Amino acid sequence: MTENGLVKNNAPQTLVSEYLSYLESVRGCSARTVDSYNNDLLRYANYCANHEINIEQAAPYEVQKFIADLTAERMASTSINRCLSSIRGLYRWMIRFEKRADNPCASLRNVKTPVRLPTVLWEKEMADFAALPQTSGILWPVRDKALILAMYSAGMRISETVSLSMENMSRSLDEAKITGKGGKQRYVFFSQEAKSAIAEYLPQRTARLRMAGVNEIKGALFISRKGKPISVPGVRWIISRYAQRTGSGKNIHPHSLRHSFATHLVNAGCDVRVVQEMLGHSSLSTTQRYTHVNIENMKKVYAAAHPHGGGKNRKNVNRGLRYEK
Repeated sequence: MTENGLVKNNAPQTLVSEYLSYLESVRGCSARTVDSYNNDLLRYANYCANHEINIEQAAPYEVQKFIADLTAERMASTSINRCLSSIRGLYRWMIRFEKRADNPCASLRNVKTPVRLPTVLWEKEMADFAALPQTSGILWPVRDKALILAMYSAGMRISETVSLSMENMSRSLDEAKITGKGGKQRYVFFSQEAKSAIAEYLPQRTARLRMAGVNEIKGALFISRKGKPISVPGVRWIISRYAQRTGSGKNIHPHSLRHSFATHLVNAGCDVRVVQEMLGHSSLSTTQRYTHVNIENMKKVYAAAHPHGGGKNRKNVNRGLRYEK
């Protein structure tokens, strides 16, 4: 029985709720991650209820049929794989706590996904983007310049940026201790340009806090005009406003700054494992995609430069090499 798309039978809901509590309290997963797991597992629980499948005794072919149905619904392959990952995790938890003896997902493989390289701003493009707050004169230029440079020079996720506090910044403003995914802590470093931008922003930050009647000066580094900690949607909105002014045609979003940070390090010869540590990635394979970005760029340069590459605009090759090395 279902009601409003949710499982009415309490057994699967209770099972999923226990697992989500485990993820939040023991594994230290973020609220956003837990919410994603919740959506995926409720969808799976609904499927089991509608097909009279006991979720605790589901067979591999039944889980596979569920994945096939998602494919038939034309769900994105990345979303299907995330859903399958959520189900795998649920059954691993059940095995650990002796609620089941085996994992029905053990033999199931992920759906093939098209290789999509991340949106990257090359060095010149990144420099131009970081200068936009000063030249555009919109929003809060001093804060926005510091925000963009901090995110780019440290390779921070948007969630890490909004949670960055003054008390976790070094006195010299060249490094900070942040908490990333899964509660993992790491140090990030700010370039001289980012450090100078943050130092220029801090007096205005203090003035805003005083105007708002806020006495806690060791709170969030980046704040809104009202003196409140800046939010994730707030950062997205700020970056989107400046992205509209680039005219580059690229889909620039906050994570593009992190992508650019990693790509520029890899292109400069930085060891991928070092970049992995700087990004806070659990898996090296996640970091290795930035080597593919460089390879794809080299292919474009080759196609434009080589007589057999089919390039129609070879006079711009040197400029391309300069900006996209």
